[in-house]
Amino acid sequence: MATTATYGSWPSPIGAALAAAHDGRPEFVGFVGDEVWWSAPRPTEGGRRALVRRRPDGTEESVLPAPWNVRSRVIEYGGQPWAGTVRDDGSPLVVFCHHPDQRLYAYEPDAADGAPPRPLTPVSPVGDGLRWADPVLRPEHGEVWCVLEEFTGPGPTDVRRVIAAVPLDGSAADDRSRVRELTDGQHHFVTGPRISPDGRQAAWIGWDHPRMPWDGTEVLLADITQDGAFDRPRPVAGGPDESVPQIDWTPDGQLLHLSDRTGWWNLYRTAADGARPVALCPRPEEFAGALWRLGLSWFKPLESGLIAVVHGKGTGALGILDPESGELVDVAGPWTEWAATLAVHGTRVVGAAASPRSAYEVVELDTCTGRARVIGAPNQDPVDPAYYPEPQERTFTGPGGREVHAHVYPPHHPEVTGPEGERPPYVIWAHGGPTGHVPLVLDLEIAYFTSRGIGVAEVNYGGSTGYGREYRERLREQWGVVDVEDCAAVARALADEGTADPARLAVRGGSAGGWTTAASLVHSDVYACGTILYPILDPAGWATDETHDFESRYMDGLIGPVAEVPERYRERSPVEHIDKITAPFLLLQGLDDVICPPAQADRFLARMAGRGVPHASIAFEGESHGFRKAETLIRALEAELSLYAQTFGIERSDVPRLELRK
Repeated sequence: MATTATYGSWPSPIGAALAAAHDGRPEFVGFVGDEVWWSAPRPTEGGRRALVRRRPDGTEESVLPAPWNVRSRVIEYGGQPWAGTVRDDGSPLVVFCHHPDQRLYAYEPDAADGAPPRPLTPVSPVGDGLRWADPVLRPEHGEVWCVLEEFTGPGPTDVRRVIAAVPLDGSAADDRSRVRELTDGQHHFVTGPRISPDGRQAAWIGWDHPRMPWDGTEVLLADITQDGAFDRPRPVAGGPDESVPQIDWTPDGQLLHLSDRTGWWNLYRTAADGARPVALCPRPEEFAGALWRLGLSWFKPLESGLIAVVHGKGTGALGILDPESGELVDVAGPWTEWAATLAVHGTRVVGAAASPRSAYEVVELDTCTGRARVIGAPNQDPVDPAYYPEPQERTFTGPGGREVHAHVYPPHHPEVTGPEGERPPYVIWAHGGPTGHVPLVLDLEIAYFTSRGIGVAEVNYGGSTGYGREYRERLREQWGVVDVEDCAAVARALADEGTADPARLAVRGGSAGGWTTAASLVHSDVYACGTILYPILDPAGWATDETHDFESRYMDGLIGPVAEVPERYRERSPVEHIDKITAPFLLLQGLDDVICPPAQADRFLARMAGRGVPHASIAFEGESHGFRKAETLIRALEAELSLYAQTFGIERSDVPRLELRK
């Protein structure tokens, strides 16, 4: 029989330590011979990313012990950090990027001598040095081809990027001149090369400021000469107003690419002769997402001629596409969301998939039988699933009648309910990006709140991916307006329909979501408090020299060129409108963050001092953009809950009290 208790006061077995231990997901799946490998989070091991190998007998093992950390920092968000192959003797060879020094290393885990990884690339003393991502192994030529990001000076934008060839014999480990550059820097940003099955051509994607990769990119095709150089690079797809986020070759040598030329990211057969590309499955659906990291894959061609694709509108299903007939058949199973990481081998397709009742796990599809099964990182419920929320996928109405998509997670507990007539508090979650998307999947951080009687609503506000280019471009020059309005519209609707307590609404978000949170506290009177994580707070500073190169011109599209509309920057900037903030807030910041630097948070807090608004801030050493260490995640989550408990008048003795200063 259920007991009754005030919303927000419920007991819960989902503690902050439990949520922290399950933070992150498997990524960058791939085949090494017949084996499936992937990178995996290790929050309790300093937040490193491990490289995991699935043996033929089904056992999983970390290929490299701590402190090896398989993660790239190219464009700061990184990308595909490893590649593997099988040598002639059947043993694996892996090349990976080690996060602390960003060098490429080669490793033979089955070598009889047990030798540790050996460096392939040098360390540069200039700026942030040399970085590598999206590698392609060419052992028959003794090289690995990948993206090289090289800093040329001390500033964050003093950087160049090219496709480069690194010798596998280690001769470049102390000699930069041994690295062959394959492209000439024609584009400021490039992805790794995709090599044709006959080895005669290479294709890659390039783009330039002020465009972001979801604005416009270009597909380049070059011939590969006998000495391994690129010859006659020429554009074959894309353009300044057309986003191509992925390319790949079919086994019979046809180049494919994704493009939003119709307003939706669809799959095309590339025409190298200048003719129009051929749409393989034209639909008002997204077959791709935003290219925030290099090497993401939403499709993979199979030897049979079929193509594995991730597709949907507001969600990502795995389907098998027949490119000749256009027939698309979705994979059966409990998974409702597939991540942008696919690998194929023979008739096998492997990816990372999740659902509202399960976290991301590594799933394999046998295209011969149509059977899909979990083969790695299986979801293991750390508590009774009865404590998980039961989410609702909803569409709300925003200003002007526009649609606003959101996932609503009502408070849920198998043994406790709220008092009759009492409405629960709700927290509106604004995702990062802002050109991003939040999927409807199990998240123990959300369950941490809902199992305590606090509802959560994740908003895919205008500007989010997943709903076509028109929806994505609602944020063009409207950042700080549309995102704020859409989040407020969801909050008000929940209150108006009786789902949420209008006096106990909060807003929270990280990165661009931190901006939306701070801007909401400035421009909206809907919220009683807010949690701001590693935020952008001063767009004018961010548009000049206070962020990294990749996003240094992002504001041109989100707000407008700073030199042309400086007043708009002042109008939107939370740091310029401290006097309008009256609600309590918590600010959480990583001290090593180069994307949203601590200097902005420091200015924001300095201007708030002495204004009489209760607030708190916590700075975390060793954390960058997005928290990864278990101890950080625990402290951040408990501090956030304490803020809500104090603001909403809820008694909780299971978390340390957050000291709010004025």
